Amino acid sequence: MLVNGTIVDESNYGIPYVAIGIPSKYVGTSSNEEGAFSMNLSKSNLSDTLEVSSIGYKTIKITVQDYINQKEKTIVLLEDIVSLDAVNILKTTDYIKLAVKSLKKTTVSNRHQLNVLYRRFSSENYKARFLAEQYVKVLDNGPINTEFTDIEVAEGRKSADYRFAKKKQTYHAINVVAQRDPLRQGNILKDYTWKKIGDTRYDGEDLVILQGVGKKQKWKKVKLYIGVDNFAIYKVETTDLDAIYIYKKHFDGRLYLSYHSRVWSSNMPLNPIYQKALGLKKDKVAVSYKHEAIVLGIETNKKKIKVSSFGRYGKDMGDLDVKYNATFWKNLSMPPESDFYKKSVKELESIYGVPLETQFELVNK
Repeated sequence: MLVNGTIVDESNYGIPYVAIGIPSKYVGTSSNEEGAFSMNLSKSNLSDTLEVSSIGYKTIKITVQDYINQKEKTIVLLEDIVSLDAVNILKTTDYIKLAVKSLKKTTVSNRHQLNVLYRRFSSENYKARFLAEQYVKVLDNGPINTEFTDIEVAEGRKSADYRFAKKKQTYHAINVVAQRDPLRQGNILKDYTWKKIGDTRYDGEDLVILQGVGKKQKWKKVKLYIGVDNFAIYKVETTDLDAIYIYKKHFDGRLYLSYHSRVWSSNMPLNPIYQKALGLKKDKVAVSYKHEAIVLGIETNKKKIKVSSFGRYGKDMGDLDVKYNATFWKNLSMPPESDFYKKSVKELESIYGVPLETQFELVNK
């Protein structure tokens, strides 16, 4: 059965990236940018407790049955205000040192499999012109490693490619999730000047919010949300590609990556023919690639981990020929469509008036 709804604050604004799940059954999901969520549950889950938690808000617990019985499928989270006693606050650099030192203990750092919905919208002149969407199995040892161990593109689909300027990568874009993660780069303490900028709470835990400014690259900033008692890092924000990393609790309390987004943007040259086709006066066009990695599940049982080794996929993810399985996508528990997703799909369909589902059927093998 499909359980869905919206998570909002007291002002009725949707709260993004909220963790919703049944920790005891290893079932969970996250809300989208507007606070909407959906997840598939079975009748056996009706008596289970649904936990809803987000940084800065009080955690709510409600049985699945009670939630289903609600007329309005809306959950209101109350702000969890905290002002930490200065006596109990460590030096900023000490928090960074202890957080990095504790990564192996606070995160799922043994070999595990992440099942990821990886999506990339490519835009030109501020209009979506290509979508590549794949279901990727990731073999990982957590942020103690600089890269993912391996990846397998299990399923995929893409729209018609209406781009004129095509930025290509010689590897699968999901590898950037790990490669540009500040926690995995090993130099987060020495490369930034740190200061405490706030306090907050998550699931009953006090957190400090620390911001680092690049010593050499002043534009480069990183923000960390660190537990005061356990030194776990729950969220990372960085100006490098405007990236966000959200970490969620596994059933044993350790954290794993549950959501990531980033945006690459630039201006690329156009030949006169493409320039005329896009109606531009300049010989360059604004391009952007928005990436989303939505973790749909995690597997820590070594006997159940199944990631076929296909190396690093030495080509751009949009160039991979993956057999299109319409039944798989129809049955996949997809996250609710965000406003950005709806807008981008509408732009893709408006170019030649071809529905996205039709594009999937015609383009993919």
